[in-house]
Amino acid sequence: MRTIIFALFLFLNLNLVAQEELDLSYYLPQDVTYNSEIPKPQDILGYVPGEWHASHDQILNYMRALAEASPRISLENRGHTFEGRPLILLTITSEENHQNLEEIRQQHVALTEHGSENLNISEMPIVVNQGFSIHGNEASGANAAILAAYYLAAAEGSEINDLLNNAVILFDPVFNPDGLQRFAYWANTNKSANINPDPQDREYSEVWPGGRTNHYWFDMNRDWLPVQLPESRARIETFHKWYPNILTDHHEMGSNSSFFFQPGIPSRTHPLTPDLNQALTKEIGTYHAAALDNIGSLYYTEENYDDFYYGKGSTFPDIQGSIGILFEQGSSRGHAQETDNGILTFPFTIRNQFTAALSTLEAAKEMRVKLLDYQRNFYQNARKEAEKGAYVFGNTKDASSAYHLAEILKRHQVEIHELQEEFSQNGETFKPGSSYVVPKMQKNQRLLKAMFERRTEFQDSLFYDISAWSFPLAFNLDFTEDAKMNVAGQKIDSLSRPAVDLPEKSEYAYLMEWHPYEAPKALNAILNKGLRAKVAMQPFTAGNRRYDYGTILIPAQNQKMDADEIFDLLKQVAEDSHVEISAADTGLTGGVNLGSNQFRALEPQKVALLVGDGITPYDAGEIWHLFDQRYDMQITKLDLSNFSRADLSRYSDIILSNSWSSALGKDEAEKLKEWVRRGGTLIAYKNAARWFDRNEFMDLEFKENEVQAKNISFEQRRDFRGAQGIGGAIFEAKQDRSHPINFGYKDDKIALFRDTTLFVEADSTSYNNPIKYTQEPLLSGYISEENLELLPETVPFKHNSIGRGNVILFTDNTNFRAFWYGTNKLLMNAIFFGDEM
Repeated sequence: MRTIIFALFLFLNLNLVAQEELDLSYYLPQDVTYNSEIPKPQDILGYVPGEWHASHDQILNYMRALAEASPRISLENRGHTFEGRPLILLTITSEENHQNLEEIRQQHVALTEHGSENLNISEMPIVVNQGFSIHGNEASGANAAILAAYYLAAAEGSEINDLLNNAVILFDPVFNPDGLQRFAYWANTNKSANINPDPQDREYSEVWPGGRTNHYWFDMNRDWLPVQLPESRARIETFHKWYPNILTDHHEMGSNSSFFFQPGIPSRTHPLTPDLNQALTKEIGTYHAAALDNIGSLYYTEENYDDFYYGKGSTFPDIQGSIGILFEQGSSRGHAQETDNGILTFPFTIRNQFTAALSTLEAAKEMRVKLLDYQRNFYQNARKEAEKGAYVFGNTKDASSAYHLAEILKRHQVEIHELQEEFSQNGETFKPGSSYVVPKMQKNQRLLKAMFERRTEFQDSLFYDISAWSFPLAFNLDFTEDAKMNVAGQKIDSLSRPAVDLPEKSEYAYLMEWHPYEAPKALNAILNKGLRAKVAMQPFTAGNRRYDYGTILIPAQNQKMDADEIFDLLKQVAEDSHVEISAADTGLTGGVNLGSNQFRALEPQKVALLVGDGITPYDAGEIWHLFDQRYDMQITKLDLSNFSRADLSRYSDIILSNSWSSALGKDEAEKLKEWVRRGGTLIAYKNAARWFDRNEFMDLEFKENEVQAKNISFEQRRDFRGAQGIGGAIFEAKQDRSHPINFGYKDDKIALFRDTTLFVEADSTSYNNPIKYTQEPLLSGYISEENLELLPETVPFKHNSIGRGNVILFTDNTNFRAFWYGTNKLLMNAIFFGDEM
């Protein structure tokens, strides 16, 4: 009891002392000396860390100063964020190791290769990757990185020499430069000279969307596996260049919490993660506990979070022979805030993060041989358990989507091959040029299994993140997991886009199928250049080729451009968008002719996206990113705070992503409804369904989960409720391919990602249900039995006409985390073909 009281005393009082009399001694170990030639943080920042929130540019300047002053540190720039900020990495080790760094790296990577049993690990340095503040408003991590870098550069004595001789530290001071910069600005501009810890003060409530996310409002701690963002690509390249033994990920959590370190809840670890991984994580945790005990900080472990989704920084390493560790510090969300544990100051949060950073290195030094041996055995065992044969994926109508999945695999250093010749298996046909072969017998076979598997049975019913992410389903690709390696052609060392035949000149018309992923980009470019284009409502044949629903027709005559200008433009569009555009010399086609009324005229689209308080930034950001980065389409971000004054007549389409019911009121509903009546298309997602129903945009009937809590204790209540949610799983739906919402899909089934419990009844008229969940919809992931009974034959898509306009609803996210390529076209179909529905 006396120990607990003493710890609380320290917690409450060190907070106050740190805020009033802050200097480096509050943070740094005092049993070592520090090199006076190494600049202290305040020498560059102008203040001791914790007095202000360091912005990214300040941290960058300090890291550059350290690298210039210390022979222990080298600094590299691995790229830039969307906002142009450098993605730096410090490599920290002894001066002697720096002289042989490439040799050390190659020897370390050799642990993962054939012949690793011949390596002498007793003399090899351990590799530790330390990363901070992937969520920009969880700033104690990045501010602690300033202190950790100074300590590693300036500390002197046998202890630090021993560490640096036996470790290579890959040090990433700011995982999320754009978000951290945004948050530092907010916290500093709202700081008072007399610091006010009142949680209701403006300092502790950021404006939308907050600093958690990157430029496009992505949660970057979900992108380690999909690797869609530049920040992720840089750190994944570093990971595979070195294969670190430990990777740490410093976060923050609710202000009333203390400090968490992994392991998480044992029953929620992915089955592909070896048991020894969790045992080693727990052993490392004993070093954190001892260090935090030493400064009197409270903490907990194994009671929260999990290691299931491999797209998180703390879990991604676990499927690759490394140990991923999550740190979560109760957040001050500013400079000092009242909490259940007393006044929580920013310096105190930094101190805990700094302490955990050093305890990680202590564990790495002491457990060096054990962790190196674990990594070697991980890859040896992976090879032994690897099956013969190969995975094959592709899409005969959409080579681009297959290519984009191959891109992800190459970023993860996965071996892939060309397809040697056309073959069919399990009802799927694969062709060279649009398919890839992935051998199962390779170093990263466990990672491959994690990326490609479908899983429907689980030890636990609760997940910190999604429960399914099967990449072939996400990309809407044909896939087989039991092909023979004799289908494999040449190994692909450098991936290149599939070749596209450029159009020949026509004096009559051009045709572009809607199947390729980038077809919307091409159509947008064509329409924005003032060319007339039409969409085919029925299939037809031209020559010996069959053209599907949704084919785009561009007449060569009666245009604002002459035939030569049209030809030059379409060649450029085909090249830029990686789509095939074919010449047609006659309108006398099989089926509907090119002059038929079954070709409907299309117009350039001007799209707005509603953003601001009440809108989920992740969902809105995914749409912004899709338009801006994938399809080169302008999209206007309309903030709800200005909505009453906005001139909606400028827009053909308005998108309402997932939102809270309070985001839009009756006045906004009436304004949108009048805009729809005049010909606009309103497209909404997820929670907007109930708002649509209340405000009479649609007449919807919902199926409700009415399961009762029987024999559930008070302690079990949260787990009971949590098990009825759908945290993220994959389900099968059938498609009516003649409906414009499904143009560009070659099959009559589609895999949909779902993380809602909105179950919408189908319409009694069958053709009003162009997408409907099948009788046995579960493809991968967790769903409760009660919800699984409700889902079959419900619909994830609804359309309604109001006046001259359209109202479109998706209950599921078609743009999830930028890697759900397979359903992006549903949104594009709603944009371009809304009037044809």
